[in-house]
This record gives sequence, structure tokens and C-alpha cells, in this order.
Amino acid sequence: MSDFNRRKFLEGSAGVAAAATIGTGTALFAPFAQAQTLSFKPEKGAKLRVLRWSRFVQGDIDAYMANVKKFTETTGVEVRVDNEGWEDVRPKAAVAANTGAGPDIILSTNDDANLYPDKLLDVTDLAEYLGKKYGGWYPAGETFMRPDGKRWLGLPLGASGSLIVYRESMVKAAGFDTFPKNTDDFLKLYKALKEKGTPGGMALGNATGDSTWCNWLIWSHGGKLVDKTNKVVIDSPETIKALEYGKELYANFIPGTLSWLDPNNNKAFLDGQISVTNNGISVYYAAKNSPDPKLKEMAADINHAVFPIGPVGVPTESHLFFNQMIMKYTKFPQAAKEFLRFMMEKEQFDPWLQGGGGYVAQPLRYYENSAIWTSDPKNLPYRDSVKNLRPAGYDGKLGYASAGAAADFIIPNMVAEAASGSKTPKEAAERAQKRAERYYKL
Repeated sequence: MSDFNRRKFLEGSAGVAAAATIGTGTALFAPFAQAQTLSFKPEKGAKLRVLRWSRFVQGDIDAYMANVKKFTETTGVEVRVDNEGWEDVRPKAAVAANTGAGPDIILSTNDDANLYPDKLLDVTDLAEYLGKKYGGWYPAGETFMRPDGKRWLGLPLGASGSLIVYRESMVKAAGFDTFPKNTDDFLKLYKALKEKGTPGGMALGNATGDSTWCNWLIWSHGGKLVDKTNKVVIDSPETIKALEYGKELYANFIPGTLSWLDPNNNKAFLDGQISVTNNGISVYYAAKNSPDPKLKEMAADINHAVFPIGPVGVPTESHLFFNQMIMKYTKFPQAAKEFLRFMMEKEQFDPWLQGGGGYVAQPLRYYENSAIWTSDPKNLPYRDSVKNLRPAGYDGKLGYASAGAAADFIIPNMVAEAASGSKTPKEAAERAQKRAERYYKL
């Protein structure tokens, strides 16, 4: 696990398990009860601009903006929030970092913070305060936002879980009473669904969130982009096996997935074109909250499952991680830190989690107890998305190289080339190897 820190992860998991046996309101909540308070005094006349990814769930932005309004009423600090698509936030954030002008706070994805770490405000004091107060950060969050083990480049916000979303009736009609738990049966299911005329499909375009299934595909067969020393090792026998499997899987997809971006599989699923895909909870949320009786009926038929386990024999979950960064050029660093502190406190953060319907899983252990995870049993699989997250830079150290490789969609492009037949699995792996080496040699 390298920087993912297996020992720390297991110790933390054991601590949560122990707390669970005692019951809520005792051990797990003890850090909150004993924590000291912390606040930052905003600068006189402070105004903040926040750039964040746009909603896939209306309740997310509604709850977020309610918290922004509450912050302004509490502090007097005016806050402007701009929403952009995932694919648009990254280049705008990079421009801001390089020019030294733009939003004060940016909510972006994966390890974008590692693209310009020297341009970000140190928030170590804030991160440590929140960690102590709310039961600790999950290891993946620390891996992304504190890559050197010392300085926090920003705060984890959470993750949108990339889980299997499926129609129960169609899976049963294909001969499966429960969703497959291994890759062999997963392939059999996809073949059976295609034969029934109810195919599945997953994004193979440059989709920031929904192409994460390609990481699962490679990891599930033992492949990885880099080893523990950051040596690029994607051109391997394990990767070739994964790509061969992916090609078989793709043969049963609905046509058109090579150009799918993040909204496409949502639309295809809700239109009834596909029966299985990978996604956050937004598909279910949209169906459940739709005024259309047909979509409400579909919601009753929707369920969720974690990705099947492959030949490696262990779960290999890849989810879309969200970060919160304060740009060093901000004229109002105290106000910016106070904003993030305010938004992460339970009085604001838990209502936001619930407003989003489970679309974002928490980065702090305390929020495992949020009512959003028990109010609907179909939400529960998404709860541990950050807890079980394997960073996209696995198995190496996160930094500029891992961030650049992820932003360049090297793994999804490799999978798409092999799956479509535009390149052989070996050719696709060789090209990915060369592309990745350009980043890791810097």
C-alpha cells in the first residue's frame, strides 16, 4: 500500500470496530466531546470567491449554498460560489495557480493539489484540529492532502463512490439472484444481459468520475501504474490479462461508451437503455426524487453493489476524491480558513451530507454515523467510499507525476484502446508505459 499506509489503515479500522462494539455516543464520539475549539478571525472587509465542481445532485448545492448563507450571516464575509463541470475546474484551477489570480478556494478532484503544492496555503493547523475533533481522517485523505506526511496542502472533502448501479429485475432475469461478487461471474452477467436485450455499459471517454472503473479493472488483476518506488510498471503481464478481460467485457456493452463522459451513463440508465453501470448515488437519487411515476417505479428496482473482486483476491476500490484548496495568493487567508472550518463542522457538514443524499461520502470517521447512511438501506454501500479508497497513484507516492498521469487519463485511454481493438492489449500497455514515464521522469 506504500503511502496508503496499511498499518495505519488497519489500526484505524480496528479502532472504529472497537467503538462500534461499545455503541455510538461513547468511544467514537469521545474526540468530539473533548476537542478544543478553534476559529480564525476574518480580515476586515474580507470577500471570498469559491470555485467548485457543479452538482449532479440538486440537494448537494442547495445544502451547500444554505451553509454559505449561514457563514455570511455569522461572519459578515460575502462569498461568491461559481460552479463548473469537473473537466473545467481542473484547467481553471491550474491557470489560477500559475497566474496567481482567481478564486480564493477551489474544490477540485483527486490529487490536483499535487500539481501545484507550492501555490497552496498550508492548512495543517486546521486539518489537525478537525481530525482530532471528528475521530480522525481516513488514510486515503491524508495520502492525497498530506503527501509528505507533514504539511496539509488542503482539506479532504470526501468522495463520490464509484459503485455498481443496477436494475434488480433485469439482473434476476439474466439468471442472477444476487449481484456477482467476482470478475468471472461479472463477465457472465454482462453476456447474459446483452443476450436479454438489456445490456450494461461503463464510460470509456475522458470522464473524471465514471472512468475510475478502469483503475478497478487493472488493479483487480494485479496491475498497477507504478510500484512503491514510483517506477512505471503498467506494461506488465497482469495489465495484459486485465485488458484482455476488459475487451471481453466491452464486447457486451451498449454501443457508444467510448465517447461517454460523466453525464452519459446517468442518462442512458434513466432512459432505460442500460441495466448496469458504475456511478455515484446520483442515478438513484434522480429516480427516487423525480416527479415522473415511471422513474419512481425504476427507483424501487435500483440497487447498488461494490465492484466484484478479481484474481488478486482483495477489493480494489477506486472512487472520485474531492479536495478543498486555499490558494496562497488569497488576500484573505484567515477568512478562507474560517470558511473551510465552518463548512466542516457537524452543524453544517452533516446537513450537507444528508442534502446530497449520500452522493459524497465523508472524509472524517465521525460522520459514519450520519443518518444519511441508515435512512435508506440503498445508501449504505456508499458510506465507506473514502475509507476503502485506493488512490489513483497506487502503488507509489502521490505528487506531481501521479496527479499529471491521472489528469491525462492514461489508464482509461489504455483500457479504451484495448477494449475497442484500436490497439492490442500489449500495444495499449506499451503506449501507457511511455506516456506515464514522461510524468514520472520529471
